[in-house]
Amino acid sequence: MKSLNCRDKYMYGYSCEYCEGTVQPRTVKREAFKHRDGFVILENVTIGVCDNCSNRYYSADILHLVHEIATGVKSPERTEQIPVTHLESA
Repeated sequence: MKSLNCRDKYMYGYSCEYCEGTVQPRTVKREAFKHRDGFVILENVTIGVCDNCSNRYYSADILHLVHEIATGVKSPERTEQIPVTHLESA
């Protein structure tokens, strides 16, 4: 997979759109994305995170990759099963 960090340096250091915090780079072990065609999990990816409210910001490269994997344009490295259940109303 190509590096998603090379052009992302420009997405850090600006003010959060929700609070007075500053968006900082953070490498996370796993980040889950909901897509209209399913879910995609990226591992060891650098995203922007507000240092005050923890709002998350994603580069266009990351969002394009999620779309490509969710729509089958690009194959994932592996597939994992996710437990799903339905909660009955009380």
